[in-house]
Amino acid sequence: MRLHFVHLGDAYLPELQAYAAYVRAAGHEAQVHRQIDTLPSDAAVLWWMCGQVSGELAGRYPAAFHIHEYASTSVPPLAWLKDRVKRVRQPRPQYRIFQNEWVRQRMGFDDAVPCEFRDMGIAPEFFDVQQATVEPEFDFVYLGEMRRLQHFLPVFEGIAQAGKSVLLVGELPEDLGRRLKPHAGLKVTGRVPHSDVPAQLRRARIGLNLVPNQLPYTRQTSTKLLEYCAAGLPVVSTDYVWVRAFERQHGARFAYLPFHAHAASCAARVGSTLEQQSCVVPDVSMLAWPRLLAGLKVWREIGLHP
Repeated sequence: MRLHFVHLGDAYLPELQAYAAYVRAAGHEAQVHRQIDTLPSDAAVLWWMCGQVSGELAGRYPAAFHIHEYASTSVPPLAWLKDRVKRVRQPRPQYRIFQNEWVRQRMGFDDAVPCEFRDMGIAPEFFDVQQATVEPEFDFVYLGEMRRLQHFLPVFEGIAQAGKSVLLVGELPEDLGRRLKPHAGLKVTGRVPHSDVPAQLRRARIGLNLVPNQLPYTRQTSTKLLEYCAAGLPVVSTDYVWVRAFERQHGARFAYLPFHAHAASCAARVGSTLEQQSCVVPDVSMLAWPRLLAGLKVWREIGLHP
């Protein structure tokens, strides 16, 4: 069997690599398509990473089994309008996958299409670096979408005031780089291969989980937080619904920063006050991609058996 994963957007989706590895380990084939003209006319399974799915394009494959996956709802601006358009215009598939119940309710499909939930997972290599004995070079590390850091400039000003250092893993937009007021304790790696990210995380003592106080971010899984935990890092996070639920579910204990804090209060939090807090890094091994994907029911729906 060959599965065709269709991802026409710009979002970085590490789950595509995990899906492909799982399918191939089960003795089948997987192909990821970033352009519609690479789809074969005889595709039997089309797995759409939504996005808006073209009804005209989907209609070219009436005999295929169509899966629509929603790893996230739409993001600002006009997120609610984008989701409503998808709900009205999206062609009906044979199966849907949502990240969680909130995403399912937000999308609001009112039909009898079978569905299930698939949370974010963690690449196995993140667990391998827990045993690293390298002395950390930085106090903090931030991994993820850099444009969201525009909401947290006082946090980085506070880090600088407290004399702490921070490593940003990724590519920083030029305009944001100017606004972050570069200092001796701030380093940006630039774009790095995903396979190198675990080693980058271990260059720091603490992971920063900075999430804007906006939907859908506050109700969806923070992949970077999962990866911090897998790498064995304590976490400092903004305080919002999903992270508190995760903390309770997994027996974790994180340190928190308030939204809209001034630089001075952030400096106090990341300075001596933070050092006195006792963080608990949870065991997230059950969220490793191979274990997470093995539990999906969709494999039986399409006749794929490990």
